[in-house]
Amino acid sequence: MASDLKIETEKVYDDPEKGTADAIVPVYPRDEKQLEVVQYLEVKKSETKEAPKKPTPKPRKKVSRWIRFKIWFNTYRKFFCFTFGLNMIGLGLAASGHFPYAIQQSGAMVVGNLNFAILMRNEIFGRILYWIVNTAFAKWTPLWWRLGCTSVLQHLGGIHSGCALSGVLWLLLKVVNAFRSHQLQHDAVLVMGVVTNFAVMISALSAFPWVRNTHHNVFERHHRFVGWIGLLSTWAFVILGDCYNGVTKTWDLSGVDLIHHQDVWFTIGMTIFIALPWICVREVPVDIELPSPKVAIIRFERGMQQGLLGRISRSSIMEYHAFGIISEGKHAKYHYMIAGVQGDFTKSLVNDPPRTLWTRQVKFAGVSNTSTLYKRGIRICTGTGIGAALSTCLQSPNWFLIWIGSDQEKTFGPTISGLIHRHLEPERLVLWDSKKRGGRPDTMKILKEAYHTWGAEVVFITSNYIGNTEIMEGCKDAGIPVFGTLWDFVSNFDKRGFSKHH
Repeated sequence: MASDLKIETEKVYDDPEKGTADAIVPVYPRDEKQLEVVQYLEVKKSETKEAPKKPTPKPRKKVSRWIRFKIWFNTYRKFFCFTFGLNMIGLGLAASGHFPYAIQQSGAMVVGNLNFAILMRNEIFGRILYWIVNTAFAKWTPLWWRLGCTSVLQHLGGIHSGCALSGVLWLLLKVVNAFRSHQLQHDAVLVMGVVTNFAVMISALSAFPWVRNTHHNVFERHHRFVGWIGLLSTWAFVILGDCYNGVTKTWDLSGVDLIHHQDVWFTIGMTIFIALPWICVREVPVDIELPSPKVAIIRFERGMQQGLLGRISRSSIMEYHAFGIISEGKHAKYHYMIAGVQGDFTKSLVNDPPRTLWTRQVKFAGVSNTSTLYKRGIRICTGTGIGAALSTCLQSPNWFLIWIGSDQEKTFGPTISGLIHRHLEPERLVLWDSKKRGGRPDTMKILKEAYHTWGAEVVFITSNYIGNTEIMEGCKDAGIPVFGTLWDFVSNFDKRGFSKHH
């Protein structure tokens, strides 16, 4: 049927060049049957044409296994291995009867570890530690020393985890020993030992990375509220155990002997360290700016020093979320937080903007707080990571900012753009708009050029999990000192991919 089809053609001329044939345009027959055949042949012809190939993305540079291992086995894991390993040696000696102190003062081993774990997460203690290091060692000490100070301060969580898990196991050993000598123990002591064990175990297990990263609210509720139950039951367990004399089967309620027990003082310290941050909780007025459906800019009164993060919530005791703080300095009128709209909490800021929020007035220090240790540095961030990075560059002319994002001025609004353009000179600023430039940049090329041109000593990263890993590997491979994002407190990033505003 196709061979019987005749298609007439006519010449088409361009007006300026009459008489010159530009193209042969088919004039299709009006017969429906023939028209169907023509359409069928055209479809088949178009299918045989080779589809245009998409541009091949630049392959990610592979780094050695040794570099990946060094990034993985960071100071956090070194601290954890040291504290946990040391405790396990002591636990083994105590269980075999070769550690008399731990056998006699088993309560002190439990509460001492828990006390130290809580201290490592105390905002006030952390701020004091950062202040001492920043004041004593800024700029004049060797670079390796300053890098070591930053690494230690950033990874104190390793001591927290190691001591907390060790405390749980010491507590388990103490309760097991109490049941083994149950004839010398009162039933109330045994019951409280079991209750304390369960509460502390649940609190510790809820803080495991998988739970913390994938079920934040579950982590927070169990780690906090079950932890408080654990604190109360610890007090009961310690007091009952220290006041009961198993030999005479009598209670000494005078309290004279109680104050001579080490575990009592450790428990007092633990209670103080837990209570102090909550004493600083206040409900404060806020203004919410919504420059786009993707971002909420939260404005608070009073200025802040650089390198701090704050926890905020709609409730006084539940669902606290941490965000980086942007401020022009201590004497500024306002400070800001950028909340990327991803979870239920941040979505509620857009859908139902509050007039007040609960926050801890004592903010906690992040890795950027050690920027004062260095003569010059580079702060690289993606998307909403600008919230943790910008203050350092606003408050110090010695820091270079690289911000990679999508349509930043429209997404983040005039407030953030105004802060950048007022305070950062073009020679210490790279803004990469992936929407305008057609995609992500060669990040390591930009970073290496800026690092050498600026004469930087260190690079600080705030990005999501994949971006952070790529830059960390690239910097380690190039021999550039670098510190990246930690995933135990940052809540406004998605580990599964690049930031939604990247």
